[in-house]
Amino acid sequence: MIARKLLVLTALSGVITLMASLGLATTDSQLKTEWRNLSFGGFFSTLVSERNVSVQSAVAYGANPRQRLDIYRPEVDEKQTPIVIFYYGGGWTGGDKATYRFVGSAFAAHGITTVIPDYRLFPEVMFPGFVDDAAQAYAWVGQHLATQDRPIIIIGHSAGAHIAALLALDTSYIENTVCGIQRPSALVGLAGPYAFDPTTWPSTRQIFASALSTADKARPIAFAHTGAPAALLLHGDDDDTVKIWNSRDLAKALHQTNNQVELREFAGIGHVGLILAIARPLRWRAPVLETILKFIGKTAAPLLPISSVTCDGRR
Repeated sequence: MIARKLLVLTALSGVITLMASLGLATTDSQLKTEWRNLSFGGFFSTLVSERNVSVQSAVAYGANPRQRLDIYRPEVDEKQTPIVIFYYGGGWTGGDKATYRFVGSAFAAHGITTVIPDYRLFPEVMFPGFVDDAAQAYAWVGQHLATQDRPIIIIGHSAGAHIAALLALDTSYIENTVCGIQRPSALVGLAGPYAFDPTTWPSTRQIFASALSTADKARPIAFAHTGAPAALLLHGDDDDTVKIWNSRDLAKALHQTNNQVELREFAGIGHVGLILAIARPLRWRAPVLETILKFIGKTAAPLLPISSVTCDGRR
C-alpha cells in the first residue's frame, strides 16, 4: 500500500514538474484538492524536499508529546547563518511538522538552519495555549541554537502566521518564557489572519473563547507598535480561506507605526498554493522562496534581548 502511494506521489510530482516546464497553469483549487487527498502528506513532502541537508527529528522543547521540533541544518558551516523558525497552519486544530519537511529543507539548502515545531492544538488547548507553545519553542531555539551573531527569523503560514505575528508583536509571550532571549530579527507571514476577530466566527469562536471579552488579545494587528521587527507579508490574491485584507491591514498598521514592512501579493495564487510554491516542483508558480530569502538577506541582524529583565529577576 505504501509503495503504491509513493508511486502515485512520484507520478504527481513528475506531472507537475512537466507542466511547469511546458508553462502550463495548475489552478490553486486543483492543488488544494491534491493536498487534501494526500493524507500521507509527509511522504509528499519527503519526495519534493531538498536532499543535501541533515535533519534532527523530535527534539523535545517541553514535556507534552506535541512539544517536539525538527531541526534542518545546511551542509555548509552554520555558525554565522541566521535561524528560521517556521510555524505551520491548520486552523489551530491540525497540522504536523513532518508535512512541512519541504519547507525546512528548502531554507536549509540555502544555508539557513530551520526549526519546525509541533504545538498543542484545539481542543487540547484553547488560545493562548498554542501561542505559549510557540514561545516555548522559540525560547528553546534561543537557548540552544542562537548566539549573539545568529538572528532568529520567525515565519508562519495561515494559523501559523497568526501565531508568529503575535510572538513578534506582543512581546509578553517571549518575555514570559526565559529572560534575556533575543527578540525576533524579522517576521515573515504567509496568508495570516492578522486582523479578523476570531471570537466572532463560528469556526474559531470556541478556540478563542478565552478572549471573548478582550478580542484584541488574539489579534496581531492590535499590537502594532514602533520598534517592531521588520516584516514581510505575503498573500495570494486568489485566497478564499484567509482574505487578503488581513495582510493589507497589518501592513498599513505597521507602516503607520514607523516600522519596516513589505507587502507582496501574488496573482492567481490561493491559500494552499502560497505555501506549496516553496516546494521544488512548484516554485515556478510564484517566487515565494526567492522573495523570503532576499528579505532575510536584507534584514537579518542580531537584536537586543526582548526584555530588560535580568536573569536574577531584577529590572
